Amino acid sequence: MERVIDKVALVTGGARGIGAAVALRLHGEGARVVIGDILDDEGKATAERMGSGTLYVHLDVTSPQEWETAVGTAIEAFGGLHILVNNAGIVNFASIEDYTLEQWNTVIAVNLTGTFLGIKTSIPALKQSSGGSIINISSIAGMRGYEQIPGYTASKFGVRGLTKSAALDLGRYGIRVNSVHPGVISTPMTADMVMDMSHTALGRIGHPGEVADLVLYLASHESSFVTGAEFIIDGGDTAGTIARREGP
Repeated sequence: MERVIDKVALVTGGARGIGAAVALRLHGEGARVVIGDILDDEGKATAERMGSGTLYVHLDVTSPQEWETAVGTAIEAFGGLHILVNNAGIVNFASIEDYTLEQWNTVIAVNLTGTFLGIKTSIPALKQSSGGSIINISSIAGMRGYEQIPGYTASKFGVRGLTKSAALDLGRYGIRVNSVHPGVISTPMTADMVMDMSHTALGRIGHPGEVADLVLYLASHESSFVTGAEFIIDGGDTAGTIARREGP
């Protein structure tokens, strides 16, 4: 399979979870992949497992300088950049009345400002490649509100809006920008959370590989007429609530 053959991708938060699944999927379809993360040991191990055509760079997405290094590494090592996946993200918890400014600034810096910096830094390389695809990983928390995560919810709504604005600005260069909105996915971020999915249509949590399949579509030429759009992948969670039936 060669759906992104000869393309170069940069995936943030690529050491584990959804990011690692995305990096693996793109690599398996012919892309050369730069994995960016702050989890150096896990990131290096992920890149080593994937083999040739993959490398790891330390990337704190809140740092403009580290973004410049990461994009420069993709260009130097693989000759350009065609696909950017802004996946890095964090979550913190508190009711809005107890939520601190420090908590707010921390989550906004990573989830929203990090995505902004990634887009900005990648534009010259994507233009040089005669277009490309930017895929921003938001959340279903970018589609509706949730209690106890005001900063995370605001940041993911922000990613959704930023995606649309960037798509309008960059379409003239053939650069497409779309957002992906996962529901509950089995990742290290959700490992300690108790999730009852019986109210959802499919009745289960999702897997990182399922999100990676959607990202692959948006990275490939198959989605060449798709930009400024949002793609929900949540097993029907945002479609509505069902009364779980007993039996088959």
